[in-house]
Amino acid sequence: MSFCLIILAGGNSHRFRSNISKPYQIIAGKSLVQINIDKARKINQIKKIILVYNKKDLKRVKSLKLKNVKLIVGGKNRQSSALNALKYLVSIKGISKVLIHDVARPNFSIKLLSSIIRNMKNARAVIPTINIQDAVKQKIVSSLNGYILGKNRDDLFLTQTPQAFDLKEIYHLHKTNAAKYRDDDVSLYIDLNNIKFIEGEKGNFKITDQSDFQNLKNIYKSKQSVGIGFDVHRLVPKRKLYLAGLKIKSPLGTLGHSDGDPVLHSITDAVLGACKMGDIGQMFSDKSKKFKNIRSTILLQEVIKKIKAKGYFINNIDINIITQTPKIKKFKNKMTDNIAKLCEISINQINIKGKTTEKLGVVGKGKAIACEVITSVIKYD
Repeated sequence: MSFCLIILAGGNSHRFRSNISKPYQIIAGKSLVQINIDKARKINQIKKIILVYNKKDLKRVKSLKLKNVKLIVGGKNRQSSALNALKYLVSIKGISKVLIHDVARPNFSIKLLSSIIRNMKNARAVIPTINIQDAVKQKIVSSLNGYILGKNRDDLFLTQTPQAFDLKEIYHLHKTNAAKYRDDDVSLYIDLNNIKFIEGEKGNFKITDQSDFQNLKNIYKSKQSVGIGFDVHRLVPKRKLYLAGLKIKSPLGTLGHSDGDPVLHSITDAVLGACKMGDIGQMFSDKSKKFKNIRSTILLQEVIKKIKAKGYFINNIDINIITQTPKIKKFKNKMTDNIAKLCEISINQINIKGKTTEKLGVVGKGKAIACEVITSVIKYD
Protein backbone atom coordinates (compact mmCIF):
# COMPACT_ATOMS: atom_id res chain seq x y z
CA MET A 1 0.00 0.00 0.00
CA SER A 2 1.19 3.48 -0.86
CA PHE A 3 0.01 6.36 1.32
CA CYS A 4 -0.08 10.11 1.12
CA LEU A 5 -0.09 12.13 4.33
CA ILE A 6 -2.23 15.27 4.33
CA ILE A 7 -1.27 17.66 7.13
CA LEU A 8 -4.00 20.19 7.81
CA ALA A 9 -2.54 23.52 8.89
CA GLY A 10 -5.03 25.93 7.36
CA GLY A 11 -6.77 27.18 10.49
CA ASN A 12 -6.64 30.66 11.99
CA SER A 13 -5.34 29.60 15.46
CA HIS A 14 -7.76 32.03 17.14
CA ARG A 15 -7.83 30.16 20.46
CA PHE A 16 -4.03 29.93 20.54
CA ARG A 17 -3.72 33.72 20.92
CA SER A 18 -0.34 34.37 19.32
CA ASN A 19 1.02 36.57 16.55
CA ILE A 20 2.66 33.43 15.13
CA SER A 21 0.17 30.83 13.92
CA LYS A 22 0.17 27.56 15.81
CA PRO A 23 1.73 25.39 13.04
CA TYR A 24 4.86 27.56 13.08
CA GLN A 25 5.47 27.61 16.81
CA ILE A 26 8.97 26.33 17.62
CA ILE A 27 10.09 23.63 20.03
CA ALA A 28 13.84 22.95 20.16
CA GLY A 29 14.41 24.51 16.76
CA LYS A 30 11.55 22.77 14.96
CA SER A 31 8.12 24.06 14.05
CA LEU A 32 5.09 21.85 14.64
CA VAL A 33 4.92 21.46 10.86
CA GLN A 34 8.48 20.13 10.71
CA ILE A 35 8.00 17.77 13.66
CA ASN A 36 5.05 16.13 11.90
CA ILE A 37 6.84 15.92 8.56
CA ASP A 38 10.04 14.47 10.01
CA LYS A 39 8.08 11.69 11.72
CA ALA A 40 6.18 10.87 8.53
CA ARG A 41 9.42 10.54 6.58
CA LYS A 42 10.42 7.60 8.77
CA ILE A 43 7.57 5.52 7.28
CA ASN A 44 8.44 3.90 3.95
CA GLN A 45 4.81 3.48 2.91
CA ILE A 46 4.26 7.25 2.94
CA LYS A 47 5.24 8.25 -0.58
CA LYS A 48 3.93 11.81 -0.64
CA ILE A 49 3.26 14.60 1.87
CA ILE A 50 0.81 17.47 1.38
CA LEU A 51 0.73 20.52 3.64
CA VAL A 52 -2.52 22.48 3.56
CA TYR A 53 -1.76 26.01 4.77
CA ASN A 54 -3.57 29.27 5.45
CA LYS A 55 -2.73 31.78 2.72
CA LYS A 56 -1.87 34.41 5.36
CA ASP A 57 0.99 32.14 6.45
CA LEU A 58 2.60 31.79 3.01
CA LYS A 59 5.81 33.61 4.02
CA ARG A 60 6.24 31.38 7.07
CA VAL A 61 5.63 28.26 4.98
CA LYS A 62 8.25 29.32 2.45
CA SER A 63 10.75 30.14 5.20
CA LEU A 64 10.67 26.47 6.30
CA LYS A 65 12.12 25.46 2.90
CA LEU A 66 10.30 22.14 2.97
CA LYS A 67 11.64 19.62 0.48
CA ASN A 68 9.37 17.23 -1.43
CA VAL A 69 6.23 18.59 0.23
CA LYS A 70 3.27 19.71 -1.90
CA LEU A 71 1.78 22.99 -0.67
CA ILE A 72 -1.96 23.57 -1.07
CA VAL A 73 -3.97 26.58 0.10
CA GLY A 74 -6.64 25.72 2.66
CA GLY A 75 -10.35 26.50 2.52
CA LYS A 76 -12.70 28.32 4.85
CA ASN A 77 -12.87 25.38 7.28
CA ARG A 78 -11.28 22.00 8.01
CA GLN A 79 -13.57 20.09 5.67
CA SER A 80 -12.94 22.33 2.68
CA SER A 81 -9.19 22.29 3.38
CA ALA A 82 -9.16 18.49 3.35
CA LEU A 83 -11.21 18.46 0.15
CA ASN A 84 -8.73 20.82 -1.56
CA ALA A 85 -5.92 18.35 -0.83
CA LEU A 86 -7.99 15.33 -1.88
CA LYS A 87 -8.93 16.98 -5.21
CA TYR A 88 -5.24 17.30 -6.02
CA LEU A 89 -4.37 13.84 -4.74
CA VAL A 90 -6.89 11.81 -6.75
CA SER A 91 -5.14 12.95 -9.93
CA ILE A 92 -1.83 11.44 -8.79
CA LYS A 93 -1.03 7.89 -9.89
CA GLY A 94 0.23 5.25 -7.49
CA ILE A 95 -1.48 6.51 -4.31
CA SER A 96 -4.43 4.45 -3.07
CA LYS A 97 -4.60 5.32 0.63
CA VAL A 98 -4.50 8.60 2.49
CA LEU A 99 -3.70 9.70 6.04
CA ILE A 100 -5.39 12.92 7.17
CA HIS A 101 -3.75 14.57 10.14
CA ASP A 102 -4.03 17.75 12.20
CA VAL A 103 -0.77 19.70 12.47
CA ALA A 104 -1.75 20.46 16.08
CA ARG A 105 -1.10 16.82 17.07
CA PRO A 106 2.69 16.54 16.66
CA ASN A 107 3.22 14.17 19.60
CA PHE A 108 2.00 10.95 17.98
CA SER A 109 4.51 8.10 18.01
CA ILE A 110 5.98 6.24 15.06
CA LYS A 111 4.52 3.12 16.65
CA LEU A 112 0.99 4.55 16.39
CA LEU A 113 1.51 5.69 12.81
CA SER A 114 2.84 2.26 11.84
CA SER A 115 -0.13 0.58 13.52
CA ILE A 116 -2.61 2.75 11.61
CA ILE A 117 -0.97 1.86 8.31
CA ARG A 118 -0.72 -1.84 9.15
CA ASN A 119 -4.41 -2.06 10.10
CA MET A 120 -5.49 -0.54 6.77
CA LYS A 121 -4.81 -3.90 5.08
CA ASN A 122 -8.22 -5.16 6.18
CA ALA A 123 -10.23 -2.00 6.77
CA ARG A 124 -12.00 0.82 4.92
CA ALA A 125 -10.63 3.27 7.44
CA VAL A 126 -8.53 3.21 10.62
CA ILE A 127 -9.21 5.67 13.43
CA PRO A 128 -7.20 5.96 16.67
CA THR A 129 -9.35 6.56 19.76
CA ILE A 130 -8.96 6.98 23.50
CA ASN A 131 -11.47 6.34 26.28
CA ILE A 132 -12.87 9.15 28.40
CA GLN A 133 -11.69 8.98 32.01
CA ASP A 134 -13.54 11.96 33.49
CA ALA A 135 -17.18 12.16 34.42
CA VAL A 136 -19.26 13.50 31.51
CA LYS A 137 -22.25 15.87 31.72
CA GLN A 138 -24.47 17.43 29.10
CA LYS A 139 -25.96 20.87 29.56
CA ILE A 140 -29.59 21.19 28.50
CA VAL A 141 -30.93 24.72 28.16
CA SER A 142 -34.67 25.37 28.09
CA SER A 143 -36.68 28.59 28.03
CA LEU A 144 -37.20 28.27 31.78
CA ASN A 145 -33.92 26.99 33.16
CA GLY A 146 -30.71 25.11 32.53
CA TYR A 147 -29.80 21.78 34.06
CA ILE A 148 -27.16 19.07 33.70
CA LEU A 149 -27.61 15.40 32.93
CA GLY A 150 -24.98 12.71 33.42
CA LYS A 151 -23.74 10.69 30.46
CA ASN A 152 -22.42 7.12 30.53
CA ARG A 153 -18.76 7.63 29.63
CA ASP A 154 -18.42 3.93 28.69
CA ASP A 155 -20.47 4.69 25.58
CA LEU A 156 -18.24 7.62 24.58
CA PHE A 157 -14.73 7.95 23.21
CA LEU A 158 -12.45 10.56 21.64
CA THR A 159 -11.05 10.28 18.12
CA GLN A 160 -7.53 11.35 17.18
CA THR A 161 -5.48 11.83 14.03
CA PRO A 162 -3.78 10.62 11.86
CA GLN A 163 -6.83 8.87 10.38
CA ALA A 164 -6.39 6.52 7.42
CA PHE A 165 -8.82 6.11 4.52
CA ASP A 166 -9.23 4.67 1.07
CA LEU A 167 -8.45 7.67 -1.12
CA LYS A 168 -11.31 7.36 -3.61
CA GLU A 169 -13.89 6.67 -0.93
CA ILE A 170 -13.01 9.57 1.35
CA TYR A 171 -12.83 11.91 -1.64
CA HIS A 172 -16.32 10.81 -2.73
CA LEU A 173 -17.69 11.32 0.80
CA HIS A 174 -16.22 14.82 1.01
CA LYS A 175 -17.89 15.74 -2.28
CA THR A 176 -21.29 14.19 -1.57
CA ASN A 177 -21.73 14.19 2.19
CA ALA A 178 -20.09 17.42 3.37
CA ALA A 179 -23.20 18.52 5.31
CA LYS A 180 -22.67 15.61 7.70
CA TYR A 181 -19.10 16.67 8.51
CA ARG A 182 -18.44 17.17 12.24
CA ASP A 183 -14.90 17.90 13.48
CA ASP A 184 -13.06 15.10 11.62
CA ASP A 185 -13.21 13.02 8.46
CA VAL A 186 -14.63 9.77 9.87
CA SER A 187 -17.81 11.74 10.67
CA LEU A 188 -18.64 11.58 6.94
CA TYR A 189 -19.31 7.84 7.13
CA ILE A 190 -22.96 6.84 7.52
CA ASP A 191 -22.02 3.16 7.44
CA LEU A 192 -19.29 2.39 10.00
CA ASN A 193 -19.04 -1.24 8.90
CA ASN A 194 -15.42 -2.38 8.46
CA ILE A 195 -14.04 0.82 9.94
CA LYS A 196 -11.40 -0.14 12.47
CA PHE A 197 -11.07 1.81 15.70
CA ILE A 198 -7.69 1.21 17.31
CA GLU A 199 -6.19 2.35 20.59
CA GLY A 200 -4.75 5.85 20.36
CA GLU A 201 -2.30 7.56 22.69
CA LYS A 202 -2.92 9.94 25.59
CA GLY A 203 0.26 11.76 24.56
CA ASN A 204 -1.24 12.42 21.14
CA PHE A 205 -3.22 15.39 22.43
CA LYS A 206 -4.29 18.34 20.34
CA ILE A 207 -2.65 21.71 20.94
CA THR A 208 -5.47 24.20 21.16
CA ASP A 209 -4.26 26.91 23.52
CA GLN A 210 -1.07 28.09 25.21
CA SER A 211 -1.43 25.68 28.13
CA ASP A 212 -1.45 22.74 25.71
CA PHE A 213 1.68 24.09 24.07
CA GLN A 214 3.37 24.41 27.45
CA ASN A 215 2.47 20.78 28.18
CA LEU A 216 4.16 19.76 24.94
CA LYS A 217 7.24 21.80 25.85
CA ASN A 218 7.39 20.02 29.19
CA ILE A 219 7.21 16.63 27.47
CA TYR A 220 10.14 17.47 25.21
CA LYS A 221 12.05 19.03 28.07
CA SER A 222 11.82 15.69 29.86
CA LYS A 223 13.43 14.08 26.81
CA GLN A 224 16.38 16.46 26.92
CA SER A 225 19.90 15.22 27.59
CA VAL A 226 23.27 16.99 27.77
CA GLY A 227 26.75 16.17 26.44
CA ILE A 228 30.22 17.63 26.97
CA GLY A 229 33.01 17.83 24.41
CA PHE A 230 36.65 18.85 24.77
CA ASP A 231 39.56 18.88 22.36
CA VAL A 232 43.05 20.38 22.18
CA HIS A 233 45.48 20.46 19.26
CA ARG A 234 49.11 21.50 19.11
CA LEU A 235 49.99 24.37 16.76
CA VAL A 236 52.79 23.57 14.31
CA PRO A 237 54.26 25.00 11.07
CA LYS A 238 53.19 23.75 7.65
CA ARG A 239 49.66 22.90 8.75
CA LYS A 240 46.40 24.71 7.96
CA LEU A 241 44.36 26.21 10.75
CA TYR A 242 40.66 25.30 10.74
CA LEU A 243 38.31 26.56 13.45
CA ALA A 244 34.55 25.82 13.33
CA GLY A 245 35.02 24.70 9.74
CA LEU A 246 36.57 28.02 8.67
CA LYS A 247 40.06 28.25 7.24
CA ILE A 248 41.87 30.88 9.33
CA LYS A 249 44.92 32.69 7.96
CA SER A 250 47.77 31.79 10.32
CA PRO A 251 51.51 30.90 10.21
CA LEU A 252 50.71 27.86 12.35
CA GLY A 253 48.11 25.15 11.96
CA THR A 254 46.70 22.40 14.16
CA LEU A 255 48.34 19.00 14.25
CA GLY A 256 45.91 16.11 13.97
CA HIS A 257 44.97 12.94 12.10
CA SER A 258 42.13 14.82 10.39
CA ASP A 259 42.20 18.56 9.70
CA GLY A 260 42.64 19.14 13.45
CA ASP A 261 39.62 21.42 13.96
CA PRO A 262 39.22 21.50 17.77
CA VAL A 263 35.88 23.34 17.62
CA LEU A 264 34.11 20.85 15.36
CA HIS A 265 35.74 17.93 17.16
CA SER A 266 34.40 19.22 20.49
CA ILE A 267 30.93 19.77 19.05
CA THR A 268 30.95 16.27 17.56
CA ASP A 269 31.97 14.72 20.87
CA ALA A 270 29.38 16.72 22.82
CA VAL A 271 26.59 15.71 20.44
CA LEU A 272 27.59 12.04 20.53
CA GLY A 273 27.76 12.17 24.30
CA ALA A 274 24.32 13.76 24.63
CA CYS A 275 22.87 11.06 22.36
CA LYS A 276 24.72 8.28 24.21
CA MET A 277 26.48 7.24 21.00
CA GLY A 278 30.11 7.00 22.15
CA ASP A 279 32.75 9.48 21.03
CA ILE A 280 34.50 10.77 17.94
CA GLY A 281 37.42 8.35 18.33
CA GLN A 282 35.11 5.34 18.30
CA MET A 283 33.22 6.52 15.24
CA PHE A 284 36.19 7.90 13.26
CA SER A 285 39.32 6.10 14.42
CA ASP A 286 42.66 7.89 14.04
CA LYS A 287 44.09 4.49 13.14
CA SER A 288 42.11 4.47 9.89
CA LYS A 289 43.73 5.83 6.74
CA LYS A 290 40.23 6.67 5.50
CA PHE A 291 40.08 9.62 7.89
CA LYS A 292 43.60 10.90 7.31
CA ASN A 293 43.40 14.68 6.73
CA ILE A 294 39.61 14.49 6.34
CA ARG A 295 37.69 17.70 6.89
CA SER A 296 35.93 17.80 10.24
CA THR A 297 32.89 19.28 8.49
CA ILE A 298 32.36 15.89 6.86
CA LEU A 299 32.63 14.07 10.17
CA LEU A 300 30.15 16.38 11.92
CA GLN A 301 27.65 16.16 9.07
CA GLU A 302 27.83 12.37 9.24
CA VAL A 303 27.13 12.49 12.99
CA ILE A 304 24.17 14.84 12.49
CA LYS A 305 22.75 12.42 9.94
CA LYS A 306 23.14 9.52 12.40
CA ILE A 307 21.54 11.29 15.37
CA LYS A 308 18.60 12.50 13.27
CA ALA A 309 18.00 8.91 12.16
CA LYS A 310 17.63 8.03 15.85
CA GLY A 311 15.18 10.88 16.46
CA TYR A 312 17.58 13.33 18.15
CA PHE A 313 17.70 17.05 17.42
CA ILE A 314 20.15 19.60 18.79
CA ASN A 315 18.56 22.06 21.20
CA ASN A 316 21.53 24.36 21.84
CA ILE A 317 25.35 24.51 21.67
CA ASP A 318 27.56 26.58 24.01
CA ILE A 319 31.20 26.87 22.92
CA ASN A 320 34.38 28.12 24.60
CA ILE A 321 37.29 28.48 22.16
CA ILE A 322 40.47 28.80 24.25
CA THR A 323 43.35 30.40 22.39
CA GLN A 324 45.90 33.17 22.81
CA THR A 325 45.85 33.81 19.09
CA PRO A 326 43.98 34.28 16.82
CA LYS A 327 41.34 36.44 18.49
CA ILE A 328 37.96 34.83 18.09
CA LYS A 329 35.80 37.96 18.18
CA LYS A 330 36.13 38.86 14.51
CA PHE A 331 35.30 35.31 13.38
CA LYS A 332 32.32 34.65 15.69
CA ASN A 333 29.52 35.49 13.25
CA LYS A 334 30.95 33.40 10.41
CA MET A 335 31.64 30.53 12.81
CA THR A 336 28.08 30.65 14.10
CA ASP A 337 26.65 30.65 10.57
CA ASN A 338 28.84 27.71 9.58
CA ILE A 339 28.00 25.62 12.66
CA ALA A 340 24.28 26.33 12.18
CA LYS A 341 24.42 24.99 8.62
CA LEU A 342 26.44 21.93 9.58
CA CYS A 343 24.16 21.07 12.53
CA GLU A 344 20.96 22.05 10.69
CA ILE A 345 19.83 24.41 13.45
CA SER A 346 19.24 28.13 13.90
CA ILE A 347 22.04 30.58 14.69
CA ASN A 348 19.98 31.52 17.77
CA GLN A 349 20.74 28.09 19.23
CA ILE A 350 24.51 28.67 19.19
CA ASN A 351 26.69 30.70 21.53
CA ILE A 352 30.45 31.17 21.00
CA LYS A 353 32.88 32.67 23.51
CA GLY A 354 36.56 33.37 22.98
CA LYS A 355 38.74 32.67 26.04
CA THR A 356 42.42 32.88 26.90
CA THR A 357 44.52 31.25 29.63
CA GLU A 358 46.18 34.57 30.54
CA LYS A 359 49.37 33.34 28.81
CA LEU A 360 49.55 30.28 31.06
CA GLY A 361 50.44 26.81 29.75
CA VAL A 362 50.87 25.68 26.15
CA VAL A 363 47.70 27.47 25.05
CA GLY A 364 48.85 30.70 26.68
CA LYS A 365 52.21 30.43 24.96
CA GLY A 366 50.50 30.12 21.57
CA LYS A 367 51.52 26.48 21.13
CA ALA A 368 48.04 24.95 21.15
CA ILE A 369 44.32 25.70 20.78
CA ALA A 370 41.65 24.09 22.95
CA CYS A 371 37.87 24.04 22.86
CA GLU A 372 35.13 22.92 25.21
CA VAL A 373 31.47 22.50 24.33
CA ILE A 374 28.25 21.76 26.15
CA THR A 375 25.24 20.82 24.07
CA SER A 376 21.73 19.64 24.81
CA VAL A 377 19.64 17.46 22.53
CA ILE A 378 15.99 16.46 22.48
CA LYS A 379 14.67 13.08 21.34
CA TYR A 380 11.57 13.60 19.25
CA ASP A 381 10.25 10.07 19.22
